[in-house]
Amino acid sequence: MKKTLIAASTLSLCALTLSACGGGDSAAGSGGNGGSDGTITMGFAQVGAESGWRTANTDSIKQSAEDAGVELQFSDAQQKQENQISAIRTYIQQKVDVIAFSPVVETGWDAVLQEAKAAGIPVILTDRAVDVQDDSLYVTFLGSDFVEEGQKAGQWLVDNAAEADADGDGDVNVVELQGTTGAAPAIDRKEGFEEVIADDDTISISQSQTGDFTRDGGKQVMEAFLQNEPEGIDVVYAHNDDMGLGAIEAIEAAGLTPGEDIKIITVDAVKDGMQALADGKINFIVECNPLLGPQLMELAEKVVAGEEVESRVVTEETTFTQEQAAEALPDRQY
Repeated sequence: MKKTLIAASTLSLCALTLSACGGGDSAAGSGGNGGSDGTITMGFAQVGAESGWRTANTDSIKQSAEDAGVELQFSDAQQKQENQISAIRTYIQQKVDVIAFSPVVETGWDAVLQEAKAAGIPVILTDRAVDVQDDSLYVTFLGSDFVEEGQKAGQWLVDNAAEADADGDGDVNVVELQGTTGAAPAIDRKEGFEEVIADDDTISISQSQTGDFTRDGGKQVMEAFLQNEPEGIDVVYAHNDDMGLGAIEAIEAAGLTPGEDIKIITVDAVKDGMQALADGKINFIVECNPLLGPQLMELAEKVVAGEEVESRVVTEETTFTQEQAAEALPDRQY
């Protein structure tokens, strides 16, 4: 199968106004021109509300739809693919102008996307990619480069391996809190991280298990990790802030100091995570910006109007150390 997470262009985020630029492959939408009054109806199938990041993402989409005058039909899949597929089929029956969704997992979308294509309804992927045989089943994919996020996390560890080696034995033992099994960010953040740490033979991952992107999941898995290796863990790599925050709870309950006895690397940069970073409980965060709403509405308007849009829009993001988090927190929007 042809994996669709291919970066073809880069889109810069500037405050609340987000606009596309650059070259690359393009694709034309096949949607109509909206309702009789020009109003666009969008069906959006969200993953769920598993994290602070996802809540901020949902709020951004809802507010941006209201600001743009887009009629939003919204559904929460509660992290179940069958719920998303059902919602998309409902949107097809309702003959919405455009469908957007953030897929729970990468695979299993071919049939329902074929149905949308047959109905002449363009589809926009947000945040996460899909793995389909025919990439013409969707018009564009708007979101982060998750492999690059994992690479950034891995590079920080490689650069700080000596400091991360808590017991000074020459080996850095990493435990990994993975996101939802089969989800694009979980697959790609793991891939990118492992790709970079492979260059340093002192770093190894001893345990890796899904925490399902939730704080409770991160806490429970970290408790199990600590029971298996009560004094041998140097670093936690969590695929999102919420699981990292759960790990902090487990580490503190075990009488250890997060950020010192065990270094913690996470992805997202939501407020709770940034506060933990500023407090020294997390050591490094890779940003994944959830405020995709304005971009999504702009893309939807172009697609429904029959304009060409880039087939891959990659958001520009940064990383944070403790000092940078403390500086950014007062103006943090999510």
